[in-house]
Amino acid sequence: MKKIILSTLVLSSVLLANSDVQTIADAFNNATTSGNIKYYYIQTDKDNTYSNTANTSAYANSIGGQLKFDTARLYGFNAGLTFMTTNPFLLSGATDTSIIGKDNGAMGGDATKSFSVLGEAYISYLYKNFGITYGRKVIKTPLMSAKEVRMLPSAFNGLYTSYKLNANSKLGFNYITAFKQRTSSQYVNVIKHALGANTDAVVGKNSDKFVAMANYDYANENSNVNLYDYYANDFINSVYIDGGYNFKVSKAKLSLNGQYINQKSIGNADTNLLKVDSVTAGKRVSVNAVGIKLNAKIASSAFTLAYSNVLKNSKYHDSLVLPWDGTPLFTDMITSNDLFQSIYGGAFKADSTYIGGSQGIKVAYKQKFDSLGLKGFSTNFSYLNTSNSRFAKNQNDYNIVLGYRHNKRFSIALKGIWVSNNSVISADGQITQLKLLSQYRVITNYTF
Repeated sequence: MKKIILSTLVLSSVLLANSDVQTIADAFNNATTSGNIKYYYIQTDKDNTYSNTANTSAYANSIGGQLKFDTARLYGFNAGLTFMTTNPFLLSGATDTSIIGKDNGAMGGDATKSFSVLGEAYISYLYKNFGITYGRKVIKTPLMSAKEVRMLPSAFNGLYTSYKLNANSKLGFNYITAFKQRTSSQYVNVIKHALGANTDAVVGKNSDKFVAMANYDYANENSNVNLYDYYANDFINSVYIDGGYNFKVSKAKLSLNGQYINQKSIGNADTNLLKVDSVTAGKRVSVNAVGIKLNAKIASSAFTLAYSNVLKNSKYHDSLVLPWDGTPLFTDMITSNDLFQSIYGGAFKADSTYIGGSQGIKVAYKQKFDSLGLKGFSTNFSYLNTSNSRFAKNQNDYNIVLGYRHNKRFSIALKGIWVSNNSVISADGQITQLKLLSQYRVITNYTF
């Protein structure tokens, strides 16, 4: 009897759901196709004076992008596919694989080889304020995100649900089982990708490996609040909270935002990490981080002043654990949370402002030039100072981006990045610094 009632309710919801079309044939005939074609050049130079090793220089060219196909909605249902590809060319000598297959290389493949992957493949259902999606999907949240600063976005496999409470607020719940890093052609179990060869030693061989994420988002004209909890079974629980208030002073539009992050190892990991020979050298995870940010926009100019502090606690592994391409701190820069933290097995590494004990101060200025007759041109200057008692010298990041957008479809960006005393912490707490990291990028993107 219960099965009959349940089946009746499901059928009723399907029949009542909004429908763009009336037949399966129409769902495909009215499908939408979109995507992008991207060219990317990157060059990374490292001054290794501090480690008494030879300086290095690596570069790469690649062309690729995405092709996305979405059916029209039929009785609330629709399906989508996204094909992703990156194809390097004119490679010689040392290759910067961060726009090719760096993650593939970490798993034993050829990091310099082009690849294509079905990055997204999902089916979704929408009824009034409720939505549910299952499959491979690009998502954007504070700690699990697409990180679209290289050729391709990262993506996840799982179940995603949302419920709109009213015009200003919504609830969400995701159950994530696999992760495809942006430089990879492979979907890997979400926790195994984070821990690599240390997976069994940290979470246990027989542990169910998934991440359950719940969130609440609220926004109106003047304020916003975002609450997230990420439960990585037998690994780590992460809480993320931010909120902001918007106001005006004369002709300036301002916003003041605050954030808090808490992470703790849980379940088997909380026990296994205490072992002297663990990957974290016998330390459980316990991290607290705070941040504050002031944005100001005056006509075509925008200014940012931000501060972050990852509180130091030498009794624990106190650096933020961000293996799924999240870059949540307000002080994040182009060069912060370097690619290696989301590379296979790199969960316990961190850099710059994400290291336990780091305090970051960031200032940024963005200018558009449409009012001066230079339509589509913009500049973005950012500076970050990161101090930490564990560092021999403070880290300083300088980022310059010169951008041009011809129309809604075509854009080009020239990026220059200079980082003195680039600071990295290993899983067992060892700090290393580069004297200078320089990076140059040329990115053209055409969307359709």
